[in-house]
Order: sequence, then C-alpha cells, then structure tokens
Amino acid sequence: MTDATTARLADALMHVAKRIRGCWMHQLAPLGLTPGQGRALGVIARAGDGIRMADLAGRLDIVPRSATSVVDGLEEQGLVLRRPDPGDRRSMLVTLTEAGRQLVSRIDEAKRGAAEEMFGTLDPAEREQLLAVLLRLDTSGKPTRSI
Repeated sequence: MTDATTARLADALMHVAKRIRGCWMHQLAPLGLTPGQGRALGVIARAGDGIRMADLAGRLDIVPRSATSVVDGLEEQGLVLRRPDPGDRRSMLVTLTEAGRQLVSRIDEAKRGAAEEMFGTLDPAEREQLLAVLLRLDTSGKPTRSI
C-alpha cells in the first residue's frame, strides 16, 4: 500500500465516521440527547444493576469529570439515578430509571436508523466484512471492548 493510499484510507474513514455521527445526532435530536449521552445510557443499560462512575468513564473512554457531567445531565432529565454501591460505600452506582430504560429502546431504534442510512448500500456480506475489519482495527494493540 502506498503512502497516498494510506492517507486516503484515513481520510475516508474519518469522513464516514463524521457522517454517521451527524446522522446519529439528527436521529437523537428529537429525543433531547447528545451522542455522548446516548452512548452513556447504552453503557449503563448493559451494566444491568448499575455501574460505578469510574467504570462508566473507562467504558466511554473519557475522564471521570466528564462522566460526572454526562451523568448530571442524564439525572436532571430523570433518566438515571445514583445510589450508594453496597460493596463500597465510597462509590456511587448509576442505574437507569424506567424513563431511561424506555429511552434506551428509542435510542437503539435511532441507531439502527442511522446505521441503515449509512450502510444500506452495502450487501450483507460487505457489512460483515466491514465489521470484521473495523473490529480488528479497534482491538489491535489494546484490550478487547464491546461496541
């Protein structure tokens, strides 16, 4: 692969990422959420009985102070609750409210809509191939994380 091809590949990937983020923002706007808030709700939902703030920050790949700001906004909207961690009274767990659980379902629909808009021109085999390549790039050189 030439340097020019590598540069074009990086540019194309960034352009597609920006397009899907823009599409997702458009889909989430009527729900009153930013993409960051949507991602946080998804992580909290997958955590089940709650997640510590530090773990949430780690899974979102943001600093703990930023996670606090995200949770503050979600809490103000009545989507999450903070409660003491029964295993460590110094820590707080973040859990979804019923409104938060309902909104996560709507977010999943919005994400599917954005993904279909972006990847709808690919046939199923191309989608599988692209997913495999992106997962390989995402996990190369660092611990495996779920999307």
